[in-house]
Amino acid sequence: MRTVIAVLALVLAARAGAAQAAPASGIDSTPRAAWTRAAAHYGKWAVAAGAVAFTALAIEQHRHSNDAWNNLIAICNGNSQLCAVGPDGRYRNYQSEYYYQLAVYYDHRARWRLMAGQVSLLAAVGLFVYDLKGQSPTPHNQPVHPVKLALTPTTDGAALSLHLIF
Repeated sequence: MRTVIAVLALVLAARAGAAQAAPASGIDSTPRAAWTRAAAHYGKWAVAAGAVAFTALAIEQHRHSNDAWNNLIAICNGNSQLCAVGPDGRYRNYQSEYYYQLAVYYDHRARWRLMAGQVSLLAAVGLFVYDLKGQSPTPHNQPVHPVKLALTPTTDGAALSLHLIF
């Protein structure tokens, strides 16, 4: 998780530094702009896939935590003396303490994976917005309109023409 935050902070800092730095000479920064646009265009899908993967891992870890907790509850329901807590706050029974610590361990892992999934989702949304920003309102690849209908006025009425392009 710390690595994700560090990488995200570096990317944002680099992006902010690049936005503030104006070219001193007349050199065009088109290749760099094209690279960042391509990175955002394809990177958004990788980051979105990461968000899905982190969420799936969190679900799996949460399932393990629930299994350990249910085992602890089964032990406690079977014999309440096995769930007695000592003065230090730990279960006196080794098996009960083991299942409790296992439940806490997997719950902690699930929490961090959920947070990583949310950060990845936020980064994906940012990349989607960045990818949309700066595009022209008309698409670059204009579709062909094969049917053209024209109505032109004439001296004795109007002429209707239909052009079909094959």
